[in-house]
Amino acid sequence: MSQQQTLRQSVSYSGIGLHSGNRVTMTLLPAPPNTGIRFRRVDLDGKPEIEARIENVSQTNRSTTIAKGSAKVQTVEHILATMAGYGIDNAVVEVDANEPPIGDGSAREYCKMVEQGGIALQAEVREPYRITEPLQIQTEDTLMSIFPHDRLKISCTSSDKAGRFSQFYTVEISPETWKREISQARTFCFFEEIEYLIKNGLIKGGSLENAVVIRDDAVLTTEPLRYPEEFVRHKILDIIGDLSLIGRPLCGHIIAVRPSHSANCELARLIQAQMRKPLQTIQTFSPPPPAAEKTAGGMTIAEISKMMADGSSLDIVQVMKVLPHRYPFLMVDKVTRIDGNKITAVKNVSVNEPYFLGHFPNHPIMPGVLQLEAIAQVAGILMLRQADNFGKLAYFMSAESVKWRKPVRPGDSLVIEVELTKSRGKIGKARGVCSVDGEPVSEADVTFMLIEREA
Repeated sequence: MSQQQTLRQSVSYSGIGLHSGNRVTMTLLPAPPNTGIRFRRVDLDGKPEIEARIENVSQTNRSTTIAKGSAKVQTVEHILATMAGYGIDNAVVEVDANEPPIGDGSAREYCKMVEQGGIALQAEVREPYRITEPLQIQTEDTLMSIFPHDRLKISCTSSDKAGRFSQFYTVEISPETWKREISQARTFCFFEEIEYLIKNGLIKGGSLENAVVIRDDAVLTTEPLRYPEEFVRHKILDIIGDLSLIGRPLCGHIIAVRPSHSANCELARLIQAQMRKPLQTIQTFSPPPPAAEKTAGGMTIAEISKMMADGSSLDIVQVMKVLPHRYPFLMVDKVTRIDGNKITAVKNVSVNEPYFLGHFPNHPIMPGVLQLEAIAQVAGILMLRQADNFGKLAYFMSAESVKWRKPVRPGDSLVIEVELTKSRGKIGKARGVCSVDGEPVSEADVTFMLIEREA
């Protein structure tokens, strides 16, 4: 059983973005266990972060773009492939523009950054996802399948629509094969695509310094090809980066014919759906506790559990069947979305809240500690949703990295977004952000514990 890894120290690199053409400095920073890979836009107010997760993919036209709110980062696949290739589980990628520097079109510069920063083992266990049954997607141009395998293996065929420059390559991915056989393969395009790309606002920073151009039977490049099959190896590089968006190391054999970022991300969604199946099965078929088969409203625990497993929203009556909290300390009015280990809920802040009598007279502001309590309660729902946890208490134990950014006043709808980052036994850890009208007002990492309620 292997351990999670992060960088030993921060390291930076500057260059231009391939599609945006913007000058950008990128810094890779160490991160705590279970953080995953996060992109931080340090050029934007509040320095918003975007988790490198398939749920945050917003565009796949010639590159992969992730977004959250108004913040986005495009062309993330090369740096993600580098993190996955070296087995780095947790890191923050800071950029001061909307795209990482492209370097020479490969991941070579990113590899230098990782080796300069060093790799550090962490105490937490790494938990790869192993494909349990075959998955496949097929479009007019693309066929992608994945089969059970004890490591990550990729077999790929690439060519253009006319079948030119067809190449095949197969490789099992390890830190050694990643660096030696994949990382130096450069991005490429066909000459006839350039006009379309320019008209669509892409490759503003493109040149023969950071891409290979194929024109008829000629290969235009500033140096000889680095591999006999450089084109298909770069396709494998993109696959590694895009599939890392499932948020866990992957074990499976991928067979890809003419892959694309769109197809890669669609396969990632299928894999993520397969990852959720065991949890959904447990939640759906676990028998309810004998002493509490029915909740107050006549709905069975299994029915509510299945609703949450299916991602259904919960109204206030259903929320009160999950959470034991009551007035005046229930900080959740409804749950609008449950998606795997993420949940979104709402607290409508009314002037009738009892704490406004003293906080403050004639200037009512919701106490920041109650926003933390809201985050903890919403996080608790993710653990309490399992049938055998119904009726337990979620004790708020600690809060870290707490920030209060703006006051919350009567009339505001507090949107609470929480991602469960760790759940082991009775202990849960979560990252929560509260926002009003799309702007963050508070955030924190919270730890809570489930305990039995006294009779």
